[in-house]
Amino acid sequence: MNKNAQAAIEADPKLPVIRITRDFAATPEQLLRAHTDPALFAKWVGPDATTVRIEHWDASTGGSWRYVSVHDGTEYGFHGCFHHVGPDRIVQTFTFEGQPDDVALETLWFEDLGDGRTRLRSQSLVDSFEGRDAWLRSGMEVGVEEGYAKLERMVVDGTL
Repeated sequence: MNKNAQAAIEADPKLPVIRITRDFAATPEQLLRAHTDPALFAKWVGPDATTVRIEHWDASTGGSWRYVSVHDGTEYGFHGCFHHVGPDRIVQTFTFEGQPDDVALETLWFEDLGDGRTRLRSQSLVDSFEGRDAWLRSGMEVGVEEGYAKLERMVVDGTL
């Protein structure tokens, strides 16, 4: 595992977009599987202090999903639709149910770097700069960093 790996989280100055980039010691196929297999997804997504319960998961083009993240007994629901699921890209919507009017359009790309390494890039387009900035102030980077560290450990320990 690369202990120095960190996700680059950037806010676009001209669009209400958040971009995240991180390299993994994993193949594109492994990362795609981690994002589409509900049992695997639940093991890595989010901060260490949370557990995830999958309520519904159809990771196919036109499918939908819902999961609940539990932290200190409080439940937080998330849901969305898979618009496209392919070998090198996923396009989906993402809604935090605590803010049901704020729907993000997310695209994830799995870029093969060779030698068993992949660059995962994601882009989340939200409705407004205010909404984007609220996401950034929410502490989302903790969930991103801790979740991606769990994902990398799953590759190293053979879970993925």
